[in-house]
Amino acid sequence: MATLLEVKDLRTSFFTPAGEVKAVNGVSFNLDRRKVLGIVGESGSGKSVTAYSIMQILERTGKIVSGSIKFDGQELVNAGEKVMKTIRGNRISIIFQDPMTSLNPTYTIGHQLMEAILLHTDRNREQAKERAIEMLRLVNINEPEKRIKQYPFEFSGGMRQRIMIAMALACEPDILIADEPTTALDVTIQAQILELMKSLQKELGMAIIMITHDLGVVAQLCDEVIVMYAGSICEQGTADEIFYNPRHEYTKGLLRSIPTAGSAGTRLQPISGTPIDLLNMPKGCPFAPRCDNAMKICLSERCERMEINADHQAACWMNVKAQMEAANAKGGVSE
Repeated sequence: MATLLEVKDLRTSFFTPAGEVKAVNGVSFNLDRRKVLGIVGESGSGKSVTAYSIMQILERTGKIVSGSIKFDGQELVNAGEKVMKTIRGNRISIIFQDPMTSLNPTYTIGHQLMEAILLHTDRNREQAKERAIEMLRLVNINEPEKRIKQYPFEFSGGMRQRIMIAMALACEPDILIADEPTTALDVTIQAQILELMKSLQKELGMAIIMITHDLGVVAQLCDEVIVMYAGSICEQGTADEIFYNPRHEYTKGLLRSIPTAGSAGTRLQPISGTPIDLLNMPKGCPFAPRCDNAMKICLSERCERMEINADHQAACWMNVKAQMEAANAKGGVSE
């Protein structure tokens, strides 16, 4: 399957009075056409900054220090605003976390939908209106002809998120980036939004990058998963590999903290400690201070990502230890 997006050794920093914050530190991944990639991790792990780097919508203090972002073979790093304007919204769209702050309260829904369509396509105003109504119908909003005249405050949170999805899909992008699109919604509405995204992805044939801290969302939607911690990828693989064969201690901690059907009456196991200070990164594994199984080498050296199998990579010294123990058990010699 053809690769649509190729991110290689991406490093994005924010330059503050206190120093350089390495928010994304050597991230590499590929996204194939029609695939759904999940990016998982705690707040501050670098998930959203990775997405904003792809879209080139970083804050003024943020900068892509090095690395490559190739979309459909075209390099986006240092491509310039003129090039990015032809790609943003048109070929790569993004849904932000809070729809209320993404929609302008002083304009009708129809105006905002039409504005995006007019900006990124060659449709006239009448055609843009027809497309706006079509998109509202596509995301299951009743009476779209009437609703396009209403303002954001007249819609519920779930409806506003559907409008954001309609706006993002109006120009039929190749990639949809969803930055925690269900965080502010209750469980019932969350399930409806995820089901909607799943059906639209199949219908329109687009690729999706789903950014979330909710592994339940990943299980429902994603083909492949990246687990991020402290700006780096600590584990990467198919959804089945990540859920049923986790090989990084951070991933295992995330999975232990999820309530399951059989866990009623038992205490959840949260990950101890707090996220690392990105201004003072340790020499070794950034997760080591919070890891129950940390070894001496974890504190002094960072483990490179190693291949667990063809569909799975992880950067954890525990895998090296397991390999050495297995080799010794067979009478082999570790190199």
